[in-house]
Amino acid sequence: MNSNLNTPIPTPRSLAGEGLAAAVGIMGSALLVAKRLFAAKPPKPEPMSRADFYAELVALKDQIHAGHLAILEKLDANHRELLATLDRQVTRINALESGLARVDERTRN
Repeated sequence: MNSNLNTPIPTPRSLAGEGLAAAVGIMGSALLVAKRLFAAKPPKPEPMSRADFYAELVALKDQIHAGHLAILEKLDANHRELLATLDRQVTRINALESGLARVDERTRN
């Protein structure tokens, strides 16, 4: 315990800076809420007529059909290419087998 009676009493902190920050925060929040409440609402989209909907549906169906046909043509082209390559491989294998059979006949005796 300190027996000195003349010790200075600590002064409370100044809240001016914190009070100002709180006031600015409250004002900013109020502005954001007001902006959100009074902002223009986006317009509702107009409903599409049945005829327009079916026209769009037919256009989409045609586009899907065209893509499907393009994929089928590519598949057919790849299938023909694979069959041609397989046919070439079969002729090479047959030639190798006949050559191996001749070598086998020569070396058998």
